[in-house]
Order: sequence, then structure tokens, then C-alpha cells
Amino acid sequence: MRLLVIGAALGLALLGASPARADLRLCNLTPSKVGIALGYRDPQGWVTEGWWDLTPKACETLLKGALAARFYYVFAVDYTRGGEWSGRSLMCTRDSEFTIRGVEDCLARGYDRNGFFEVDTGEQKSWTIQLSDPNQPAAGQP
Repeated sequence: MRLLVIGAALGLALLGASPARADLRLCNLTPSKVGIALGYRDPQGWVTEGWWDLTPKACETLLKGALAARFYYVFAVDYTRGGEWSGRSLMCTRDSEFTIRGVEDCLARGYDRNGFFEVDTGEQKSWTIQLSDPNQPAAGQP
């Protein structure tokens, strides 16, 4: 069974991180081990990176320092129960650890193509994404 979460709906709570530290963090609130791929724009263009493996109930810093972009894109895979959290923004990935420049012609360049969901940080300098079980109500606050 595939779990599909588009955008920030059904199972994704986006919370601003504490002001003490400026990072992009992701917390896995599920009972599963999950793999995380991240997409974003830097001064040279689009980049996708992966995989961060998060154990159940764990958090990981994906990018250190003040956030340079407003929008980030996430694709997550549930390794324990199967399924994924995805969206409509198509970006390049691969099965093993990767850093890929550009989001065009993924398949022709020998990469996989997956749909990432958009995270709007509201131009905050620090942000935490909380990935929760799609079968549970999302809990969050501004």
C-alpha cells in the first residue's frame, strides 16, 4: 500500500524551529524507519540530495545554517511499512546516496524521478519539518 501525502496535507505538520539555532531539520514522528531526499535552489540552480535515514521518533539536521531559500522540497520513503510521502514537484533521485544538479531529464541522465512535496518556510531562517503517520491527525502550530 502506498501512502501519498501531497503538499502539507494529511500527516505533515510544519513548525518553525526554535530561534536558538538556524537550520533546516526534519523529525520523523512515525514508528517506521524513513529515508529522506531534499530538493532546493542554490545560487547555481536546482539540487537534490539524499538519503538521510531517520529512525523512528528521531530528528536530523538536513541543512546547517540560516536558510537561503523560502521553498524546500521533500520526498520520503517508509522503509518499515512501505509507502512514501510525495508531491507534484518532479525531481531527480537515485537508490544510493546522491547529490544531483538539475531537475530536468532525470531518466535520460540515468536517475530516477520522484514527486517531492513543497515546504514553504515563509522566509524564516530556521525551520523544522515534522513527518507524521498519514493515518494520524497532523499536529502543528505556526
